[in-house]
Amino acid sequence: MKLKLNKVNTLLDALPYIKEFNGKTIVIKYGGSAQTSPLLQEKFAQDIVLLSLTGIKPVIVHGGGAKISDMLNKLDIKSEFIDGHRVTCGDSMKVVEMVLSGDINKNITSLLNHHGAKAIGISGKDSNCIEAVAKDDGKFGYTGVVTSINFSMIENLISEGFIPVIAPIADSAEPNHPGFNINADIAASKIAIALKANKVLFLTDTKGVLDKNGELLNSLDKEDVENYKKDGTIAGGMIPKVDACVDAIYNGVQKAHIIDGRVEHSILLELFTSDGVGTQFLQK
Repeated sequence: MKLKLNKVNTLLDALPYIKEFNGKTIVIKYGGSAQTSPLLQEKFAQDIVLLSLTGIKPVIVHGGGAKISDMLNKLDIKSEFIDGHRVTCGDSMKVVEMVLSGDINKNITSLLNHHGAKAIGISGKDSNCIEAVAKDDGKFGYTGVVTSINFSMIENLISEGFIPVIAPIADSAEPNHPGFNINADIAASKIAIALKANKVLFLTDTKGVLDKNGELLNSLDKEDVENYKKDGTIAGGMIPKVDACVDAIYNGVQKAHIIDGRVEHSILLELFTSDGVGTQFLQK
């Protein structure tokens, strides 16, 4: 009986948060590190279905850097990163689109549908969902900078009861262009801003943003981020993540969070518990 009461109390503790987020749009960046384990994939799918059943409107933007790098290595195509952004040559772009749109996107969509969701997988190229231009005048090859989001198309899918699963491949204004590889963190932030989302969550392979002693930084603002970037605490692949968070909270998204995608049900722990998990970003 005590165990049953504990379960009831857990549900009652979550009730205020379920009420708070009911009807709200929450964008979730599903990083490749959270996709590595079949068990974690199952837990992720369960979390998304539960969010949908509680009246939350989830939008999934996924990455897949590890799978892309693995495929590029198999094809003997060199890969280079600058400040966490992949330099994408013509051959790399074909692989990026194949892995993200053709493989990962459809696997996530299928898994969500298997667990009872009504998910639909799309690329940023579909209906000009994401449009972009070359980053730094082509310094990064076919890596792009987002110029616009077709938010009305995404909202139409949501209004029809679908959970959009979006691959971060952008279209170009030029015809017959191969498109652009968009950093998934940045794509998630731009989509959250365009949709006026309540929150954007970034699932990654750390507890959140860590200080130089490896301790979790619970809350950050724009000024904190700049200071930590200057002293090297925030570096490499964490740079686009924190930049995406800051961009979101200063452009209409209430909060952004970097959470550990390796922890089972980390999404539910963040949304439905008072303590939350990971690092939150908000204007102070």
